[in-house]
Amino acid sequence: MSLLQAEEPDARGESRMTKETGAAETAEGRFITIEGIDGCGKSTQAKRLCEWLDGTEKEPEKEPERRQNQRQNQKKVLRTFEPGGWSGGEFLRRLLLEGSPVTSRTELLLFLADRSGHLDAEIEPALLSGRWVVCERYTDSTLAYQSWGRGIALREVEGFLDLCRFRTPDLTILLDIGAPAARARLERRGRLDRIESELDSELDKEGFMARVAQGYRELAKRRPERIAVLDAASDADRVFEAVQECVLRRLRPGVGPGRNSA
Repeated sequence: MSLLQAEEPDARGESRMTKETGAAETAEGRFITIEGIDGCGKSTQAKRLCEWLDGTEKEPEKEPERRQNQRQNQKKVLRTFEPGGWSGGEFLRRLLLEGSPVTSRTELLLFLADRSGHLDAEIEPALLSGRWVVCERYTDSTLAYQSWGRGIALREVEGFLDLCRFRTPDLTILLDIGAPAARARLERRGRLDRIESELDSELDKEGFMARVAQGYRELAKRRPERIAVLDAASDADRVFEAVQECVLRRLRPGVGPGRNSA
């Protein structure tokens, strides 16, 4: 059975809609999101996952020649990120990560605006063309950071997300790590963006990041069928082995896109 339950297409043959969010379902592409607090290793694991999937994913059988030619000219996996992972998103990314502090609700709305453009410009076209998508941060970041972190009521954040009707990922990989270890990684990395800098400036020091981490764990408990929690405190190689195992078990890459999960 597919991870996403869907309604049947209407009389006009439009894309099916998931019951959870109303997002269009595709028979080919798979959508993987990678989540976790700052410093958990999302970028490292996303890069390795995309390289691995590009070498694993097989071409679909009996595909029209035109689409076969299109596939030869592009990678089979789109690696992207939020905020700003689309042509019009760079301004929003700078505003969110480098600009002057904004109110919590304004920050929330800016993230949602960025995601709307990101889906329309990058994620949806890639999935509908049969490509897999690996995205660093998505709706779970919004819930964990804006609700548990910033303190906006969860029902309010969920209300905005329900209104937006964003696509539901097929799989979310949560890289779980303690706040002190994540902070140490950020400090070794060097320059911090606005949100990362705020984490260090809070009076309770690790309070914000710890709350966000707890939010992620609560979300994973609520949605175990979609969110897989992996220990991100180990070295990158060991974490990636766990990522591979998780993807193989849940989405079965290499047996052809659009197949049912195990």
